Order: sequence, then structure tokens, then C-alpha cells
Amino acid sequence: MTLSIWRYAHLVLALLASFVLIIASLTGIILAIDVANEKTNPYQIDNFNELTLLQVLPELRKVYPEISNISVDHNQFVTLEGFDGEGNEIKAYIDPTTGKQLGIPKPKNEFIQWNLALHRSLFLHETGRFIVGLTSFLFFLIAISGTILLIKRQNGIKKFFSKVNNDSLAQYFHVVTGRIMLQPVLIIALTGTYLFLLRFEIIPTQKANAINYTEDAKLKEVPLTGFSIFKETKLSDVIKIEFPFMEDEPEEFYILKLKDSEITVNQLTGQIVKEVKYPFTQVLEKFSFDLHTGQINWVWAIILAFASINILLFIYSGFAITLKRTKTRIKNKYKANECEFILLVGSENGSTLGFANQIHKQLQANGKKSYLTDMNNYVNFSSAKQLLIFTSTYGLGEAPINAKKFKKLVCEFPQKQNIQYSVVGFGSKSYHDFCAYAKEVDVLLSEQSWAEKSVKLHTVNDKSAEEFTQWLSVWANLNSLAIATASSLYSQKAPKLKVLKVVDRAEINSDEVITFKLNLKPNALTKFKSGDLLAIYPNNDSVERFYSIGKVDNSVQLIVRLHPNGLGSEFLYNLQKGTSIKARIIKNSHFHFPKNASKVALISNGTGIAPFLGMLAENKSKVETHLYCGFRNNDELTKKYSKIAYKHISKQKLSTFNLALSRQEASQYVMDLIKKDQNFFLELLRNNGVIMICGALKMQKDVKAVLAIICKNNGENFETYKENNQILTDCY
Repeated sequence: MTLSIWRYAHLVLALLASFVLIIASLTGIILAIDVANEKTNPYQIDNFNELTLLQVLPELRKVYPEISNISVDHNQFVTLEGFDGEGNEIKAYIDPTTGKQLGIPKPKNEFIQWNLALHRSLFLHETGRFIVGLTSFLFFLIAISGTILLIKRQNGIKKFFSKVNNDSLAQYFHVVTGRIMLQPVLIIALTGTYLFLLRFEIIPTQKANAINYTEDAKLKEVPLTGFSIFKETKLSDVIKIEFPFMEDEPEEFYILKLKDSEITVNQLTGQIVKEVKYPFTQVLEKFSFDLHTGQINWVWAIILAFASINILLFIYSGFAITLKRTKTRIKNKYKANECEFILLVGSENGSTLGFANQIHKQLQANGKKSYLTDMNNYVNFSSAKQLLIFTSTYGLGEAPINAKKFKKLVCEFPQKQNIQYSVVGFGSKSYHDFCAYAKEVDVLLSEQSWAEKSVKLHTVNDKSAEEFTQWLSVWANLNSLAIATASSLYSQKAPKLKVLKVVDRAEINSDEVITFKLNLKPNALTKFKSGDLLAIYPNNDSVERFYSIGKVDNSVQLIVRLHPNGLGSEFLYNLQKGTSIKARIIKNSHFHFPKNASKVALISNGTGIAPFLGMLAENKSKVETHLYCGFRNNDELTKKYSKIAYKHISKQKLSTFNLALSRQEASQYVMDLIKKDQNFFLELLRNNGVIMICGALKMQKDVKAVLAIICKNNGENFETYKENNQILTDCY
């Protein structure tokens, strides 16, 4: 089966069972707590599991001349019914070793009885029991399908307990707690299903195996202390003991109802008269009931209560995931080879998809056959007449993550018919390489013999809906299509932002530049790592700026150079200690510190050191790490970073610290350090090491150029190391 089949099965089953599951879970929490609370009553003795009937019954006979029965409940509380020496009727919890009364059994209070009835039958008697039982079976299937989805998500059962990627809070919670609570949830579902199948005789009831023994008439009467069956039977195995109604009457017997059998004993000789072995289905029924209700012990009852709470949260998070996926999922009515319009998207964080999806939906609504997919999914499109490319640019003119294969695929799959194309690039003019990848794609397509440009390359700055609709109007008119061109339709919805408080601020002024450090404190529940991104919104609109962050003492640390008239840097520079901003932290897993690398080299200029300082603090495994930094002057800030670096060296979290100062007498750039240590970098790459680069875009470009030359001069392909994720960059 495909992943989608399992996912749809999981969803459909959840939809069918959710209402009853909510009721069963709510009442299950109350009942589990009640069971755990019962076990706190002081009616159980310490050595209960060691007692035999031979140690108990003779002593109780001395205290209570007439005993009707003794029962042992799931709490191992012993209840005696009978009369004491003064003829008073007794029904009490007792100490089985002394006969001392410990308490009086009381019926369940009305609230618990009400919850129990609702939990078992929804107040619908047998019909309700059937509905609840069927829901248990559906819940079992939900648990199984969920387990299969989790195994597929983790790339195999061997990685079942590997780290879970935090795509969203709802999905992370659903997966992680599902993994933790898998066993109790499966037990609840399986035991509930088994009890349901037995009650409605879907599983046939087995007959008990009765054995009648021939009594030996020659046996003499023996005292109670001489009964071998009482010596062999432990009190902990007993459910109930029925005493003879009349003493010295041969036709009156002791009846021992044990967990797995029922034994009839001659009250005079102690001989076993009859033994009924309970069938396996009956023994399993009792065990399933105890597991399902938490009557095994108080710890298990509490686990069941937490599992029931978790089921409610499963339902909530599951539907939250579904709603989110429904909102963002690409919906294609037709296969790729059937469609006239092919829309390909290249996006690092998904924002570009929103623009393309709006056009895709309108084309479909107009009866056009349209197909929307990632640029990495480019193939031969046999029916295509129009090819639309919507792509952003990553880093220094590079392809976004879902478009990295596009150039190769275009060469590999030339189209067999002429196709009109248009490229729309998304980016920010504040960066030097504005829409560079879109321009590269436009040139690539112009070189293909099958490609005909319909509308010239169009670029969109900062997700501007107005700029996007300028292109859309031209393209729609050219193709006589009724496509809405109102900019409000394409405006990006503002993301949910978190409040971060400025807890520390430091500033270093030199003759030429101002560099400052900010520490921002998010709320305690916010999860992030060094290398993640902070997105800020200086104008409180869709225009965002990104900064690579370090995690220091659970705060977000930024190191920023103030640019004159810089939108993001001026906004951050004006923040004062104690003030708060609204921003969002974006998971940037491709730039997290690599756990499995043999060695790691960290390369940065001044502002790019922030995430690396956080990574070094988090290097608890003491992976061999080398830090290469380029600063202008050996000023106060540089000295502070040097001090931090040597502190990490003393803790074996950093192996070497290499510093280049470009405005000192012996001027050096970080590229000079790399050239000097070229043998080290070559060996690092050959031995599966990782190089991480963070800072200015120009610095990144220069560093990569130096590394490429080193590789080329030594017979290595630099691009291969990039494809193997051994060269990681994060420059904005």
C-alpha cells in the first residue's frame, strides 16, 4: 500500500470513531483516577501475596464461627461475610491473618456509576455496548495504521525512536506522544475489542472442562489444618471462597473460585470432589478486563488516565494536521501528461506556492487542465502547451531546495512539442542577487529548441501582490483567460508571530561600522536551535528579513551590522533592553550542527559568528570542530569572541580558533586562512567532514570559490561535496 492509502485510512477511521472516542476518553480519565484512588485505602496487608489458605482460614474460623463467604477483589482487599461470636452479622474488609475488621465496603458513588454507564453503553444498553465495542475495534485499526505511518515517516522500524522533525507543533506532538503512548493505547484498543468480541459472541465461548473425582470412602475426617489443597492454594489466587452452609454435613462443600478454575472440596476429608478448568477465553477475558480498567495496579491506572488524555489530544492534533494539510496541499485533478498548463514551483519555505496555487485553482475552475508541482518533478509533459515557472532564489543565486534538480532534468527530458513558457522570479531587491536563479532558469529555457517565450521574465520584490498581478494581467490577456488580477487575492497572509523580549544589548562602534549584539527571550515553550532563522517584520507587513540565530542560555542571540537605511538592521538597532518585538523562528534544519560528521569547520565573518557560538555551546558530544573567523579590527567585540572561543577550547568543544583581521598591519581575510590550511580542508572533505559558512553573501561566494579551486587542484569535484551536504551555507 502507498503512504496515501494508509493516511486516508487513518483519517477515515478517526472521523468515524472520534465522537465516541471523545466520550470514552473523558469518562476513562475519571474511571482510571477512581481505580487508582481506590488502591490508596488501607485495607491491604503487606505480606498478602505470600499467604496460603492454610494460614488464613483456620484463624478466621476462630474469630468468626459462621462464615458465608470470603472474596478478594482487584485491590487485594479481603471481604468477609458471616457472623461473629456474638451473632452479629458481618460484612467487612478484614485482615486475613487476624480477622480484624479494617473497614466497611461501600457502593460506588452516583457520579462514578454514571460515568461507568456512559463509558460502557452511552446509556443505550446493549445497542450502546455494541457501538462502544465497535469503536474500540476502529480505534485498534487507527492505532495500527498510525504505527505504520510513523514507521514510514521515520524511514523504517529501526529508526522508530530516532529524532522527529518538528514540522509543526500539532504534528510534532501527534508523532512524539503517539510513539510514547503507543503501548498503552494499543492495549486499551485491543482489550476493549476483545471484550466486545466476547460479549457479542463473535469469538465463540469455549466450554469449561469439568473433572469429577471419585471420593475415597476410606478417608477419615481431618481437621481444616490438614487440607492439602488449602496448603497449596495462595490467597492471592482466590476470587471467592464459599463455605459449607452446615458443618459436619457430607453434602456441603467448600467451593474455591480461583482465577483459572473452580474447585469443590469435601469439608470433612479435604478431598477434591470436582474441578472445573476455566477455558482460555475466560481467563483472557478477566486479564483483558483488568488491563482495560487499570485494576492491575495503581501505576497502570495512572498510565491509562494519561493515555486517555492523550487520545483527546490525538484527536485535536490529528484534525489540526488535516486542516493545515488541506489548506496547503497541492490538488491536481488530472495527471501531468493530460494537462495543457504546467505550473512548476521553486520555493525554500513554501511562500511562492501560494501565488502559483491561486492561478492553478482558477485555471481548473475555468475548465482548463492544469498541473501544479515542484520544479524537481520536471518530466516530459506530452500534452503541455504552457509552462509557467514560479521560483525564488536561495543564497547567492542558488536554486531553492525543491528546484535543485531542475537544470539537470531539463537537459535529460527535452519536450517533444513546442511549449510556450514564462518565468516569474520572487526575491528581495535588498540583496545583490535579486531573482538570480529565476534569471538563470529563463536563460536555460531560452536555449531549448522546444521552448517559446510568451511573456518576458518578470520579477516580484518582497512578495508584492501588486507586482505579481502586473505579470498576471499580461499573461492572462495574451492567452484570453479569465483570471482574477485583484492584488488582494494574492496578498500573503501574515504568519503567526511570537513575542520576544530584549534581555541584553551590546554595541561596538568603530570608525567605519557599528556592530551590535541582541539577546531575545522567547516564551519557555518555544523550541529552536542554533542555525535556525529569525524572521522579523520591520514595517508590520509581509516584508520580512531573516537573521541566522545562535542559542545561548535559551535566548535567541543575534549579531548584526548596522547598514545605513537598512530596513532590518535599523529596526533591530533601535530596540532597547526590556522592549519586545513580534517575530517568528523558522526551523532551518539543513544548517543545524551535524551530529555524524567526523570533523566540522565553521567559517564566518563578524556577523555570521552568532549561530556558531550557539553550536559550540551545544557541542556536548565534543565533535572535532575548527572555527575560522574574519573581523576587521581586534576591537572589544573581537576580543570578547576570542575569549568565548578559548573557553570552548578548554571544554574540548572547540579544537582550534583561527582569526583573520583585515584592517590590521598584517592584513588577512578568512580566505587567506583557508588557503593556508588547504590540506586540512581537503582532508576534512575526503573524510566526510562538514564545512559550514555563515555571514555576508560576498564572503560566502569568495570562500566557496577558494574551496572549489583547492578541490580542482587536487582532482576533487567541489560540486560533489555540495551535493553530499558537506558544504552548508546560511547567508542572508
